Amino acid sequence: MKATVIVTLKPTVLDPQGMTIHRSLASLGLSDITDVRQGKIFHMRLKDGLPPERTREQVERLAKEVLTNPVIEEYRVLWE
Repeated sequence: MKATVIVTLKPTVLDPQGMTIHRSLASLGLSDITDVRQGKIFHMRLKDGLPPERTREQVERLAKEVLTNPVIEEYRVLWE
């Protein structure tokens, strides 16, 4: 089983890095892109044979308690 945790800034949080990237798009001829938000991606491979609910619980806990700052970030988990 694989899990991907995607961490992004909450929509209400200013994203200076995303804004800087967005401002540079015109010089690359990419004027159709209206907004850029940056984030982090964590790919995890999990042991085979574990109960799915235990695996999901552990990944959710890791994402919530370690990988994100809950004040300014949110996350979602994609499962494969």
